Amino acid sequence: MEDKCKSIEFCNVSFSLANGKTLLSGLHLEIYDGETLVLLGRSGSGKTTTLKLINRLLDPTGGEVIVEGVATTKWDPIRLRRRIGYVIQEIGLFPHFTVENNVGLVPRIEGWDEEKIRIRARELLDLVGLEPERFASRYPRELSGGQRQRVGVARALAADPPILLLDEPFGALDPITRREIQHEFRSLQQRLGKTMVFVTHDVREAFFLASRLCLLKDGKTVLLGEPADLLGSTDPEARAFAQCLNDADAALGPP
Repeated sequence: MEDKCKSIEFCNVSFSLANGKTLLSGLHLEIYDGETLVLLGRSGSGKTTTLKLINRLLDPTGGEVIVEGVATTKWDPIRLRRRIGYVIQEIGLFPHFTVENNVGLVPRIEGWDEEKIRIRARELLDLVGLEPERFASRYPRELSGGQRQRVGVARALAADPPILLLDEPFGALDPITRREIQHEFRSLQQRLGKTMVFVTHDVREAFFLASRLCLLKDGKTVLLGEPADLLGSTDPEARAFAQCLNDADAALGPP
């Protein structure tokens, strides 16, 4: 990774609440152009806090978060967020908008021509596996959970942001749909070459999607490296996550 450009950098970053509770402490992290970094950890480990510091939904109480060479505190928050696609588990589609209008929301705010928006929305629906002729005019209530999640990904990509943040985006889906979307998402990674930061507590999902992973515990980095590094780590938290993989393999039995 040394020869790649840094897209995002955490420089000794801490974040504490007003009541003094510390959610992140002394985080050092470099995320490179075009990679998918997975933030892995238990609930309350600091994964979502880390993600929100990138698009300035939160500001650090110590250290600096740097995006595209500029500290987030020096970015205009709206301008910064338009450089970053954001996908969450709840999706947040507007129920009174059609699928096409949901996907085209940010380009419309950016002042794109309506025909350009229509072409872009349909291009992205096709990219995420939803036939535009069937789905563009539907409303969110007419879609399955997996289809709504695909629309959420398309919307995040609509204005072609260089960075994509994903906060447990597939966590609410049934196992079969989740696996299908994971495969489609990995294919998207390879085609688009975006810088992606993906939050999950599912170690199998992390192994499947990550270029590198950052394992967090109690707001601190336990391990930062390639997925295989987790299997060789002697840290107790890393071993606990590795054991989850071993248990799943044992349950499946021999091939």
